Amino acid sequence: MSDVLEQLVHLLSPEKIEENLFRGQSQDLGWGTVFGGQVLGQALAAAASTVPDDRQVHSLHAYFLLPGQVDRPVVYQVDRLRDGRSFTTRRVRAIQEGHAICDVACSFQALEAGFEHQDPMPEWPGPDGLPSQEELVRALADRIPEPLRARYTADAPIEIRPIDPMNLLQPVPRPPASAAWLRAAGKLPDSPALHRELLTYASDFNLLATATFPHGVSWLTPGMHVASLDHAIWFLRPFRMDDWVLHVIESPSASGGRGLVRGRLFTRGGLLVAATAQEGLIRMRQKS
Repeated sequence: MSDVLEQLVHLLSPEKIEENLFRGQSQDLGWGTVFGGQVLGQALAAAASTVPDDRQVHSLHAYFLLPGQVDRPVVYQVDRLRDGRSFTTRRVRAIQEGHAICDVACSFQALEAGFEHQDPMPEWPGPDGLPSQEELVRALADRIPEPLRARYTADAPIEIRPIDPMNLLQPVPRPPASAAWLRAAGKLPDSPALHRELLTYASDFNLLATATFPHGVSWLTPGMHVASLDHAIWFLRPFRMDDWVLHVIESPSASGGRGLVRGRLFTRGGLLVAATAQEGLIRMRQKS
C-alpha cells in the first residue's frame, strides 16, 4: 500500500469520541473547502461501526448543506434509526462549529440470495495504456491555478484514468457522457466495508463535471460555480477497489442552474457493482 493510500485509509477511519459520536480529520485538496467524498466516506465509516458485521451497506443518500472547512475536523453524530431483522438504518449528521454541513442516510442489509439481472457493460476502452488524470494535468501544470497545482500534480491514493477526457482549460461542447477507470494505488485489506468507503470517496470525483459538457465550459472556466447539492450511491454486488472499476456517467438534464448526473460502476469483467446519482449547481456567476 502506498503512503498516500495509507493516509486515505486512515482518514476514512474516524475516531470514536463518545457513543454514536465520531471525529474525522479534514483533507485539503486545494479547493478551499472539504471534498464531499471525504465527508461521505467518513460518514459511512461512522455509521458502519454501529452496525453488526454481518450487514453491509446497500445504499447511501446525502445532502450537502454547507461548505466544510479544511482547517478543522468534522464531528459525526450517528442516529440509530432502525435495527430490523433484515435491514439496519442509520442517519449521520456531519457537524463543524455546531452547524450541520452534510446529512447522510445509510441502509445496511444482511446478505441474502435473490433474483439477478443487470445492464450490460457499455463498450468503452479498458484501462491499459490510458494516461492517468495526474499525468494529463501535469502536462498543463503551468496553466493551472497555483492552489490546485500541487494537489493535481502530486501522487494520488485513487488512480483515475479518464477515457476521452475533456480539456478543462479549452472546453468545447460535447455530449454529456463520460467514463473513467478507478483503482486504489496499492493492495488493500480484505475488508468489504473499507472497499465500499473508498468507492464512496472516489465516486464524487468528476461526476458533476459531466453536466457541463454540452455547454463548452468546465469548473476551471472563469466565473463558473460548480458545487454538489446531493449524492446517492447504491452498492449492488461485491467488488475490490484495488482492482479496476469503470465509472460510466451521463447527464440527462440541466436546468435552473442545476445539473443532474447518474453513473454506473462495472468491474473489468462486466459486473455491475454500484450505481451513483448526483445533482449540483452549475451556474455562471454574474459579473459585478
